[in-house]
Amino acid sequence: MVKAAGGRQEQERRSLPGAAICPVAAVEAIPLRSPTVDPSDLDGSSETILISIVDEAGRVGIGETDAPAAAVRELVLMDDNHLWSRGLGTMLEGRDPFEIAALHDELYAGTVYHGRRGLGIHALSAIDIALYDLVGKQLSRPAYQLLGGARRKTITPYATVYAGAPNGRTIGQMMKVTATLLERAMTLGFRAVKMEVVFGDLVSDRELADCIREGRNLLGNDVTMMVDFGYRWSDWREALWVLSRVEECDLYLAEATLQHDDLAGHAKLAERVQTRIGGAELAATVSECREWLERGGVDVLQPDINRCGGLTEIRRIADLAALHGALVIPHGWKTGITAAAARHFQAATVNAPFIEMFSPQLFDSPLRSELVRPEPVIEEGAIALPSAPGLGVELVQEIVEQYRSDVHDRRLRPAPHREER
Repeated sequence: MVKAAGGRQEQERRSLPGAAICPVAAVEAIPLRSPTVDPSDLDGSSETILISIVDEAGRVGIGETDAPAAAVRELVLMDDNHLWSRGLGTMLEGRDPFEIAALHDELYAGTVYHGRRGLGIHALSAIDIALYDLVGKQLSRPAYQLLGGARRKTITPYATVYAGAPNGRTIGQMMKVTATLLERAMTLGFRAVKMEVVFGDLVSDRELADCIREGRNLLGNDVTMMVDFGYRWSDWREALWVLSRVEECDLYLAEATLQHDDLAGHAKLAERVQTRIGGAELAATVSECREWLERGGVDVLQPDINRCGGLTEIRRIADLAALHGALVIPHGWKTGITAAAARHFQAATVNAPFIEMFSPQLFDSPLRSELVRPEPVIEEGAIALPSAPGLGVELVQEIVEQYRSDVHDRRLRPAPHREER
């Protein structure tokens, strides 16, 4: 019934003078997997699900999500079961992609059985990003203009420095790699850096504080420093003990301090430290992020654009955060598609002072370094506003064919012929 209503609206729009609608012709979901997958590490870029939305003129919008690729693919390509359990591809067939926010809400309503905060939202996120890319190309405008236009003159990324999982290395070896990466990040032009201290039981809390001080000494006082603790603590007082002992390091943000869903603990910690406390890295939808603001009391929301609901939803999240005096600095450890989406989000958002940049020059990832082009240039800590249509990146088709893992099952969601709509 919803689809029919949408079809009637589009028929009316086609009859308007000057209307130029180019509907969705096909939706494709391609799982990609790197040959360097290491299940013992924390590399979310080792696989992805590439969503391609093609319009009737042959233009293609691309998106992705940080979720199990095979599972997302099935949700996109599945046949409709009932009103609340529909395939995302079937819902997009023949639709006008320009009505992104309306489509977003309709797709959400049609997939509530998939998981209102889980895999269904992750799949929707990839679709939403691809729609912004497609519509931007249709209008010959960068995606951030579809989000309301530029709210800043440049993009400000921070570099994530991750030495990898310990896997038998000593803390001395881990810190040696970390130091090399910190120095490389500054050489690459970054003026903000996040140091990953996911060291587990290699260090005591006292030794961890020493590691953070070492990182600050390497960066100097003029570089903005953030720290990712990798959900180290279950007791907020233990997190408070460490943060209190590194106050002289002037940390901009403490990420993943406590277990993700410990909202009460986050609130107690945030009340007692000067450092901004981040949260909601794994959150989906503005509704879940509201809980992080009202119950968790965090200073910074960090949802992933490719998991929280896409560009449409993270825009809503940022607007809500602004009303609570909070910032949004989205997580982003995937391919260049996610990196591009983050640049457009920050361009259009006042309360997004930084975006995470998973640099292919700081961590070896074939999909991150090879899947799309071009890679932006960083000068004095900043990136120029995107100017190309859509997300401003293009797929390297040879890489798609090299890494796709569905070679024996290449299903496509084609739209029906025009006369059937």
